[in-house]
Amino acid sequence: MISSLRDWAERYRGRGKYTPVGVAFHWVMAAVVIYQLGSGWLMQRYMVGPDKLEAYRLHSEIGLTLLLLGALRLLWRLMVPGPINAADNQGWRSTLAYAVEAAFYALFVLIPLSGWVLWSAIQPARPLSLAGLVPVPAMPFQDLTPEWQYWLLDHAEDVHVITIVALSLLVPLHAAAAIKHHFWDRDDVLEGILPEVPDARSHPSGVRYTPQAAPAPPQKADG
Repeated sequence: MISSLRDWAERYRGRGKYTPVGVAFHWVMAAVVIYQLGSGWLMQRYMVGPDKLEAYRLHSEIGLTLLLLGALRLLWRLMVPGPINAADNQGWRSTLAYAVEAAFYALFVLIPLSGWVLWSAIQPARPLSLAGLVPVPAMPFQDLTPEWQYWLLDHAEDVHVITIVALSLLVPLHAAAAIKHHFWDRDDVLEGILPEVPDARSHPSGVRYTPQAAPAPPQKADG
């Protein structure tokens, strides 16, 4: 199965593009991350009460969904490697790009997990749901002493804040690098992650082709 997936993906990788699955993961997760950063900032301005608790619940559930998406995206990336493009031939810049990618994956784990700990350490902890569909129980902190619960709450909050600050810095850095690749370096890095829209000039497989020249009209015989 993996071999078949890689054969299918090669039609895109050979042109320096991510597969439609990889493109969907990227842009869906980008939208979720931006929403979470904005909603997390707005939540701090809510008055203490049911509305703030409901906002925290929704924020936490979307965070768990982001954790699942990150795990699925990493699994997909291990099965179907990304394309080789201009970013892979830039020495230390390529190393930096891969380091930023690894940092994103680490943050997609640390931020939701620390948020889940925060939610679970406040007693009585209430269950959450994954994507609003699958029930997810709180972490089993209810039998801990109040001192341990406070310790978990305090340290999880520190981790959550630090990782959110890191993500808030990486997102514009990542976007600026993509824009630089497209408008300054004029290479194929940004185009590789953009959705591909087939048109009349595209082969159904997605590979560009050159139309054959029309046959020359027959020449009249002499005489």
